[in-house]
Amino acid sequence: MTETVHNIQTLLDNSAACAGFKNAIAGLQHGRRSELIIFPRYVPAVKALRVCMKFLEAEPTMEIRNVRIEGITGCRDFSGALGANDDEIKYAFSWDCRWRAQQTGMLTTSGTPDQARAAREFGYQCFRRFERMP
Repeated sequence: MTETVHNIQTLLDNSAACAGFKNAIAGLQHGRRSELIIFPRYVPAVKALRVCMKFLEAEPTMEIRNVRIEGITGCRDFSGALGANDDEIKYAFSWDCRWRAQQTGMLTTSGTPDQARAAREFGYQCFRRFERMP
């Protein structure tokens, strides 16, 4: 996983999320699935973890009990929606490491955006969009 344990632990320490959800996040960090974090099998655990981390950052005072993540994933991106607490709260998101590489001027030796480096260095901060839906 590209995100450090420190980043995850800081987000969890600053979150009002339920203990069970926090444990599910810790498990997801090691690739373990939970009924409290639902996402399609085709979505890599690291991408689901990034969405959860961004959600923890966006809603530190929310008593998060569970999340459901739906989306379309590619090599460089992951776009979709997150529903929290049985879909009471919804967010739309777009994680895109190529976009982050372009924004920060990270280039490969051939001059193309270095999306792999951006994903490693920025991790869950490669969100182009993370918006609460009405």
